[in-house]
Amino acid sequence: MLIIPAIDIRKGRCIRLAQGNVRDETVYSEQPVSVAKLWQLNGAKMIHLVDIDGAITGAPKNLATILKIVRAVKIPVQMGGGIRDMETLEKVFDGGVERAILGTSAVTASLDFLKDAYAKYKNRIIVGIDAKRGLVAINGWKEITNKKALNIAKEVQDIGIKEIIYTDIEKDGMLGGPNFKSIKEIAEAVEMGVIATGGISGIKDVEHLLAMEKYGVSGMIIGKAMYTGRIDLKAAIRLAKEYKPEPRRVSKTTKKSKKRT
Repeated sequence: MLIIPAIDIRKGRCIRLAQGNVRDETVYSEQPVSVAKLWQLNGAKMIHLVDIDGAITGAPKNLATILKIVRAVKIPVQMGGGIRDMETLEKVFDGGVERAILGTSAVTASLDFLKDAYAKYKNRIIVGIDAKRGLVAINGWKEITNKKALNIAKEVQDIGIKEIIYTDIEKDGMLGGPNFKSIKEIAEAVEMGVIATGGISGIKDVEHLLAMEKYGVSGMIIGKAMYTGRIDLKAAIRLAKEYKPEPRRVSKTTKKSKKRT
């Protein structure tokens, strides 16, 4: 299972927020490129980048910094935040980003953009589903929709998406542990891989998520816990390498849907 370090960028700096609130910002570095190099040095196989300003405004604002990171490291980079049209998507990929994360653009109005993006780029497209009490949040988490995260997950799976990132907003940046219940619910309900993020606070949380691979959890994104020293990236990666996964379980819901097809 991939252990993916997160670098959230706002105004060119590496920051972390609590529950997505820009008024509760902690700056961890003025040099996001150096942070990316550090995570690579410590064994990361992929880096998760989020343009926080882009997520809020609807268009990337830190793309220059992100592309500097892409050029500075030898490992793949996935990026989200403000990618809401094909022109922006093409610019991101042309810059060397390996995977693009579509969030707001994938769940508002219609799924047409997501369908077009997947048709052209296939598995380089992943979907970020950010939820609060089971409902999807959009526009930098400022707006809570009436769309259920579980329903959105099933809709994007029908398009062909192979992996999603699931974030429980109320857990994100709080270091209180993930919402294991909702992660398990979504992972069991779909056949896509589910990358879990939000609230991972220590090595025990890492162990718990590794054990959830049998439900379909395919990776985890860790942010604040690494910046505060609660999780050592090398130790987490070593733990993941040594872990022996159980065979994936098939939920009753999945079995029923297969019978109908």
